[in-house]
Amino acid sequence: RLQKLKEMFISKFGSAPKFYARAPGRVNLIGEHIDYCGYAVLPMAIEQDILIAVEPVQTQVVQLANTNSSYLDFSTNVNNIQINKTKPQWHNYFLCGLKGIQEHFGLNNPTGMNCLLDGTIPPSSGLSSSSALVCCAGLVTLRANGKTLSKVELAEICTKSERYIGTEGGGMDQSISFLAEEGTAKLIEFSPLRATDVRLPSGATFVIANSCVEMNKAATSHYNIRVMECRLATKLLSKSKGLEWRKMLRLHDVQSKLGVSLEEMLTIVEEVLHPEPYSTEEICKCLGISLEELHSQILSQNMQDVSTFKLYQRAKHVYSEAARVLEFQKICREAPANALQLLGELMKQSHISCREMYECSCPELDRLVDICLQFGAIGSRLTGAGWGGCTVSMVPTDKLNTFLKNVKKAYYQTDGQRLAVENNSLFATKPGRGALVFVEA
Repeated sequence: RLQKLKEMFISKFGSAPKFYARAPGRVNLIGEHIDYCGYAVLPMAIEQDILIAVEPVQTQVVQLANTNSSYLDFSTNVNNIQINKTKPQWHNYFLCGLKGIQEHFGLNNPTGMNCLLDGTIPPSSGLSSSSALVCCAGLVTLRANGKTLSKVELAEICTKSERYIGTEGGGMDQSISFLAEEGTAKLIEFSPLRATDVRLPSGATFVIANSCVEMNKAATSHYNIRVMECRLATKLLSKSKGLEWRKMLRLHDVQSKLGVSLEEMLTIVEEVLHPEPYSTEEICKCLGISLEELHSQILSQNMQDVSTFKLYQRAKHVYSEAARVLEFQKICREAPANALQLLGELMKQSHISCREMYECSCPELDRLVDICLQFGAIGSRLTGAGWGGCTVSMVPTDKLNTFLKNVKKAYYQTDGQRLAVENNSLFATKPGRGALVFVEA
């Protein structure tokens, strides 16, 4: 692959690349939509990645090309980075990483670059291809400008810089992209960012299956509405408990201020919030503020037209999912005889909560989860933001081949469109390693 990339680079730019950078995609085993609420998640890096060949140049121009001809070439002056939020093209994600590093170091005349990108992560599949591109671009810019940062600092900068494109992400994708190590999943905790090895039990393999429904996170409001619903739930729960609600932004803040367990938080949600959607008027009444203040102080720019919010369901999902992550880690650490069954059960519960409480599934994902469970998966759930993308299933290793054959037949071979992409849509994966730079020998 490297040799091929190098040859394409030479034919494109007329000279050889000086170095390469790689950043992996990821699959989240459990802990969906809770990173931006302040809670720990449990992802692993996958073998699929973004690989960029780079040549720093004397001009102040960045030229970007892609081995996939459906992604058009792009070039821009490094001192004039414009990121289009309304219709995010592939190069905008590169520019996020570039801009993040430039701003961090206050680089006045950053180095220009020729870059050729090759990606093996299926796009819009919930395996974090866009964050891998942001991370890879950050790494490339760092190296080209002769700067150094720790992996944790890089992850934090790339998390912030992806927000230039309008995605209010929480940092899981960028953290695992940099902190991953081969052979182990990671428990990733936030503020401060840290990663702990989680050894997965032997005897099972994780299989990713793409529903073939594309979901572009940055271009959809579903994701950002959920972030806002969690923020509003935080404020109502805080106010009801006499906390300084104006300062509280994440559901985790409420738990840590009250000093109670996740189970107790679930009881508080039952007491304080009602299952019916909240209107903006009702939210104002609960918080004792005007509609004007809600719109100017709390709701983000892209939320001004949303008139109802589901707070009970979102808070319930977040606190129960956060508890499932800790339970998953504990089972992996203690490794009881029935570990696989227990982990499988947690994955199933997670999917039900994503489907019913967070409403981030879709009919195709639900069907795919059912098919995977029917053909021998011990646990299966959607992974990534949802609304399309992939499922992750835990399958007994000795049943892997039969499982793959049956799922192919039941899900992919019944539909011409899916059939065309089945080879890249269903694969077993092992925990891979994190982002790195390597130089031509």
